[in-house]
Amino acid sequence: MSLTEILPGRLGFGTAPLGNMFRAIPDEEALDTVEAAWDQGIRFYDTAPFYGAGLAEERLGQVLADKPRDSYVLSTKVGRVILDEHETAARDLGEKGGLFEHGNPNKMVHEWTAEATERSIEDSLKRLGTDRLDIVWVHDIAQDFHGDLWLQKFEEARTGAFRVLSRLRDEGVIKAWGLGVNRTEPIELTLALDEPQPDGFLLAGRYTLLDQEHALERLLPMAREQGVDMVVGGPYSSGILAGGAHFEYQQAPTEIVERVEKLKALTERHRISIKAAALQFSLAHPVAVAVIPGATRPSRIAEDVAALNETVPAAFWTDLRAAGLVSPTAPLPHGA
Repeated sequence: MSLTEILPGRLGFGTAPLGNMFRAIPDEEALDTVEAAWDQGIRFYDTAPFYGAGLAEERLGQVLADKPRDSYVLSTKVGRVILDEHETAARDLGEKGGLFEHGNPNKMVHEWTAEATERSIEDSLKRLGTDRLDIVWVHDIAQDFHGDLWLQKFEEARTGAFRVLSRLRDEGVIKAWGLGVNRTEPIELTLALDEPQPDGFLLAGRYTLLDQEHALERLLPMAREQGVDMVVGGPYSSGILAGGAHFEYQQAPTEIVERVEKLKALTERHRISIKAAALQFSLAHPVAVAVIPGATRPSRIAEDVAALNETVPAAFWTDLRAAGLVSPTAPLPHGA
């Protein structure tokens, strides 16, 4: 089933920040943010066990507990099993070390076998307090977490998680599955397989105003040819495009800060918000069906909704292209 048949709209809510990403967020603030998303009409929620070692799923589940289950779409991920015992040493998260240091202290097992996949889904259902999932993503089988070992993790997922999720989809237990990653290569490899194909993919940080050329080279043409949909994660590039200081989950380097300043100057000249430019750019590609910015403050949700609906003049996109701030091959709104 295509994601367009499942998703209720083009704007969803990404819950990674609710796992206490970068900072310890008070429960009340986190829950109020989810409530704000609901009040603003958002009905697609994406989460993962990885986000704060189950914390984001728990918080999301608390708010959705009193909402009609048929009125929203829920996705989570497999690849991490959360244990009852607590972590005492620093977590090994590849390039993402310290990302969720303020989350739950529980140990995480990084595993994509069939057994781990089934356990992960069962545990997620409990944390979320629901009886079913709509979409399940295979999480983080890529270079940013595993370096040169990523192909071994991919093979583990191919023979484990992929097959389990294909079966669950065929049985009608879930509606769709795919990959949720921060790199394009695992998705390209998956789309080249002869085995049952994914319904879509969640690509985080690789199709934004600050990073799009690599995805445009191979992945997105492949996805379009095969009719596979993309959900865009991290449209604000870890926050730098929304007034934050992070890019790729780290302090933004000088060259990125300088590029953002040029983007801001252009948006100010056209009297639009940079959030509107970011969201509408990511959604302009024919493969993109939804975008899922994250937030930890209720006010941010209204900003995202406004940004999606903001009128951005065609001249902005023309000037963006002319300034060399976007790939020459990137589709833009208004055909610019």
